[in-house]
Amino acid sequence: MRHTLVLSALLGTGLLAATSISQAANNSLVFCSEGSPAGFDTAQYTTSTDNDAAEPLYNRLAEFEKGATNVVPGLATRWDISEDGLKYTFHLREGVKFHTTKYFTPTRDFNADDVLFTFNRMLDPQQPFRKAYPTEFPYFNGMSLNKNIAKVEKTGPLTVVMTLNSVDAAFIQNIAMSFAAILSAEYADKLLAEGKPSDINQKPIGTGPFAFKSYQKDSNIRYTGNKQYWDPSRVKLDNLIFSINTDASVRVQKLKANECQITLSPRPADVPALKNDPALKLIEKPGFNLGYIAYNVRHKPFDQLEVRQALDMAVNKQGILNAVYQGAGQLAVNAMPPTQWSYDDTIKDVAYNPEKAKELLKAAGVKEGTEITLWAMPVQRPYNPNAKLMAEMLQADWAKIGLKVKIVSYEWGEYIKRTKNGEHDVSLIGWTGDNGDPDNWLGTLYSCDAIGGNNYSMWCDPAYDKFIKQAKVVTDRDQRTVLYKQAQHYLKQQVPITPIAHSTVNQPLSAKIEGFKVSPFGRNVFSGVSIDQ
Repeated sequence: MRHTLVLSALLGTGLLAATSISQAANNSLVFCSEGSPAGFDTAQYTTSTDNDAAEPLYNRLAEFEKGATNVVPGLATRWDISEDGLKYTFHLREGVKFHTTKYFTPTRDFNADDVLFTFNRMLDPQQPFRKAYPTEFPYFNGMSLNKNIAKVEKTGPLTVVMTLNSVDAAFIQNIAMSFAAILSAEYADKLLAEGKPSDINQKPIGTGPFAFKSYQKDSNIRYTGNKQYWDPSRVKLDNLIFSINTDASVRVQKLKANECQITLSPRPADVPALKNDPALKLIEKPGFNLGYIAYNVRHKPFDQLEVRQALDMAVNKQGILNAVYQGAGQLAVNAMPPTQWSYDDTIKDVAYNPEKAKELLKAAGVKEGTEITLWAMPVQRPYNPNAKLMAEMLQADWAKIGLKVKIVSYEWGEYIKRTKNGEHDVSLIGWTGDNGDPDNWLGTLYSCDAIGGNNYSMWCDPAYDKFIKQAKVVTDRDQRTVLYKQAQHYLKQQVPITPIAHSTVNQPLSAKIEGFKVSPFGRNVFSGVSIDQ
């Protein structure tokens, strides 16, 4: 008890760094995260910061195998698919408990009503909870699930049937993603009755291996191990703490001092020392990611193809790769990483050519000295280790072709919100794949439906959309590949983005950590993780 009280006091005063966490509490793990989540209602958010913070709390019907891309049963023990590919019958797990916290005590186990609430809230704008707490669902809508799921029905207390309007080859992969975390219908009813529906986002209830305890923005998030979890082998920690540190060097210092046991996204310059520290281990994986420049085609002059082509060919990618990624990345030429099936390796970049870029701008009527804004992320991301430096290099590159570039930044949550609203001229952004399907890149990032979600270029082209929509309703992988390659070529020609790099993922952690696996989707998962005391 004394150890727990000491930890609580340290977290409450923000003095976590003053002592080693292993001394403060036994069987506790501290994760040095990189930013503050906007909330814990996963359906509302798309960033890994938000998804990481919510991941310990929830389960989904289907889930990704830890450290892999294949789907395994979650809250559904199995599912049947009709011959026409339009009907999915989910058989739900029995005896699953929702979290008991200081603000909610469930009176029943998980059942079909919770699945219906979770999906109908996203499907139906007139659903009572949705009306009381209006919000956007960028993943759900961006993947057109709001249009393609015709209905969700229960045929028994532990059986749910979802009917689609058209075949979706990626459907199971999609609902294994974080946005489809199953919520408690009973808790939602309680919040609705109390007139506090927004608490679903700040006081979360799930079925996951950890229960929510507290959150102090820009400081810490605390979770406790769920002793009633349906798979006890996956709960090996009494306490999980996120220590929020935006500075990568601070995260590394805390890791070395054992003030946290796992962190993420070290600066490339710190990697050699981390590799040589006997108290640490560094997991290195090829990144399933893309860092890129998004041109807002709704802002002039970026609505002109010639202008986008000019900016694209004026970017010194190799210089950026050398200075920003420092050997921990590879040049990107395409709209998704080479490890994604259906990637077209025949696509090539145009040559770096500032002189031709000047000519294109002049032909497009863009005067020398024209001012544009370039938005740079305030935090380090897996796909971009130093957005500020990258922005400064782009500022210099585009100055050579006569543009006056103003660099803009905001706090991470605000940055995402404003860029989704299309307030930027040009923004630095990126993506780590979510589910291993090409649609998670080509549809989620660049389609018409993804505007307001993850389409930061605000680019909507019917010819492009036709390719990706056809690919989703075909189940044969070879046929889908042909369509996705056509889409990649068309997107490359239209230049809504400039791909920059695929970064190598380096995950540093204490040598005492056991059971941690690097997710190909950039998620930090603590289910089944333990510390060798």
